[in-house]
Amino acid sequence: MKNLLYILSFLFSFGLFAQNDALFKQGNALYNEGKYAEAIQKYDDILSTKKHSADLYFNMANAHYKLNNIAPSIFYYEKALQLAPNDKDIKNNLAFAQNMTVDAIGVVPNVGFSKLFKNITNSMSFDAWAKATVVLVFVFVILFLIYYFAYSTGRKRLTFIGSILSLILLCVTLAFAFQKYALDKKDKPAIVFAQETQVKSEPNLRSEESFRLHEGTKVQVVDSVDNWKKIKLSDGKMGWLASEDIKILTAF
Repeated sequence: MKNLLYILSFLFSFGLFAQNDALFKQGNALYNEGKYAEAIQKYDDILSTKKHSADLYFNMANAHYKLNNIAPSIFYYEKALQLAPNDKDIKNNLAFAQNMTVDAIGVVPNVGFSKLFKNITNSMSFDAWAKATVVLVFVFVILFLIYYFAYSTGRKRLTFIGSILSLILLCVTLAFAFQKYALDKKDKPAIVFAQETQVKSEPNLRSEESFRLHEGTKVQVVDSVDNWKKIKLSDGKMGWLASEDIKILTAF
């Protein structure tokens, strides 16, 4: 019975893959013909099956960009970057799309040790830091065992020094892993989809307007109350806006 279920599951997955591949090719063909809205529909059909890829999001964003859909194009370029963070084509096209936005928001610069620490932390993913920590644990254990059972004074000295260095590096990578985890947990980016939205000082319609944002602007969600989201801009400004006015770039 289990074997039959495995076979049926495999056949279903294979059939879904073949269907999505056909839809992707159809979407690309429609895009090349200038039928961008129809291409988007094909790409949406693939997304409805919960299948994701950088290429799919990139093509989806390109189609929206051709239609001057500012917020969706930026949103899907950002989704593509989540899957391919080093892709230059995605970064370049995202920059073009961002040039269409109205809001000009500065960035609070990180300087000195804070900037260096953040850059090092973000140089690798949490999984990469965790794997480096595990490797160093094995290195430490092996070097310590060699030190413990070695008879040669020179070998004992070298392995002792090596084990101490690996232990120090282990603590460093572990600290960066926890820091990266904390940063990722707080990172909740979203894109403004409303053509224009009022950012309030408090999460209610009667509160004072702090400022306004327009479609395509990227924000950080820092809190939620009912149908309101507290957002923070790259220049440090904060406020509340209606949840329906933004779309969160949820992780996969």
